[in-house]
Amino acid sequence: MNTKALALAGVVLATLAAPALAGETFDAVKEKGFVQCGVNAGGLPGFANTDSEGTFVGLDIDFCRAVAAAVFGDAEAVRYTPLSAQQRFTALQSGEIDVLIRNTTWTTTRDTSLGLNFTGVNFYDGQGFMVPTNLGVTSAMELDGATVCVQPGTTTELNLADFFRANAMSFEPVVIEKLDEVVEAYVQGRCDVYTTDASGIASTRSTFTNPEEHLILPELISKEPLGPSVRHGDDQWFDVVKWVGFALLEAEEKGITAANVDAMLESTDPTIQRLLGVDAGMGEALGLEENWAYNAIKQVGNYGEIFERHVGVETPLGLSRGLNALWTDGGLMYAPPIR
Repeated sequence: MNTKALALAGVVLATLAAPALAGETFDAVKEKGFVQCGVNAGGLPGFANTDSEGTFVGLDIDFCRAVAAAVFGDAEAVRYTPLSAQQRFTALQSGEIDVLIRNTTWTTTRDTSLGLNFTGVNFYDGQGFMVPTNLGVTSAMELDGATVCVQPGTTTELNLADFFRANAMSFEPVVIEKLDEVVEAYVQGRCDVYTTDASGIASTRSTFTNPEEHLILPELISKEPLGPSVRHGDDQWFDVVKWVGFALLEAEEKGITAANVDAMLESTDPTIQRLLGVDAGMGEALGLEENWAYNAIKQVGNYGEIFERHVGVETPLGLSRGLNALWTDGGLMYAPPIR
């Protein structure tokens, strides 16, 4: 190899070894001292809602808290911006929020022309239908001519039209922007059917006085990978949000919980040592402290703990893991190697 080639190789190796350069969003987040997280405005029990004391709780909320814990060492260093389905993308594009964690489906258009980067999937879902049991309907294939309540500006609205067209059926949409208003329209009988992601339907039904009077039909008519998103243009912030999600999955796979994470610092497993910062390097690569993942797990828990706490079988939603189980348990949740 000649001298010029050696010099070029040195530059390449130095570039590969260097940590990511800070970006505009990452710097702004660090400077203000908190993460501004866009969440569901209408309140979606299990995912993003306020409790009796006005505190935000839910699976999406805990992902916001995990990012804050990783960046600042404090899961409470986060502020929430409630957003409707139509407001959410503009809020992220304009810089009003730093990250959108609001039951949002990852699609081609959103990932490209809207200028967003999805950092992964925190809940695999699919669109479903709910009807009053007294309607006598047991299948989505029996909905020809039905009136359907749906929110505008969503993949739900597009999937609905696709499903009825593909099956040569007709329907009458009742389009209402605010979640609480569209649900109220369904309860009041302004429409025969309510449609959204199946998790959202389960969440909504759990709030009804008599949930047994409403049937969730068996068909799922779409793929809805829901996950956090950030703006194009700041790879470091994208990396941070992305790898926090992966760290929560890796922690579950390795049996690391909020309760035992301190004991796990003594583990001789190289993967656990890298994840928890005992073996340094992962934090520096992200521009964070080496205990970034430790803080997220200690303060929020692993992915399985978050799931069971907010939407699992012992909650009002009563959801099984299904596709959201780890890959080792037949699900789709899988973290790339942390090394």
